[in-house]
Amino acid sequence: MKKVLVINANPKSDSLCKALAERYALAASNQHQVELIHLDNLDFAISLDQGYDTKTALEPDLLHFQQQVEWANHVVIVSPVWWGTLPAKFKGLIDRTFLPGFAFKYVSGKAIPKKLLEGRTSQLIFTLDTPPFWYKYIKGNAIYRELKRSILDFSGIKNQSATYFGPVISSDDKTRQAWLEKTEQLVNNC
Repeated sequence: MKKVLVINANPKSDSLCKALAERYALAASNQHQVELIHLDNLDFAISLDQGYDTKTALEPDLLHFQQQVEWANHVVIVSPVWWGTLPAKFKGLIDRTFLPGFAFKYVSGKAIPKKLLEGRTSQLIFTLDTPPFWYKYIKGNAIYRELKRSILDFSGIKNQSATYFGPVISSDDKTRQAWLEKTEQLVNNC
């Protein structure tokens, strides 16, 4: 039995991402322990104004988020693609919580920091208003590169898969239902 953290990274209170995250969490709860986070429920300042120069106190929601990440051994991120990458509030959540001493640790004399979140896996689920093929192969797949390579790999989380649903803007109820069913099946790869 895995400990699965499902993150709805869409800051809107009602979205396809929310429905996908809830469907994944419900399906996973049949086999695993599951925690579900909706970004819109978290209250925190998104900007890391001083970078790492000054330690900024974490709000209670951020402390709880860090505890959930530490608890989990599998993290599922369901995010919309906004302007080619992550919504600002979700990027702010990462900026504020994946800090030195939590996600990584600088080691004297080494160019690459120590990964502190090793032993965890992830799955990525993206919604977008452009065709996935166009986004991935013509536009460069920035959200995947940012999450998988620059954030997850850097902190030691090994990504297992990335699933793309789109274009959302022109989708009908039948298509969205198929995406929900596909999301439920992704639990088998958890």
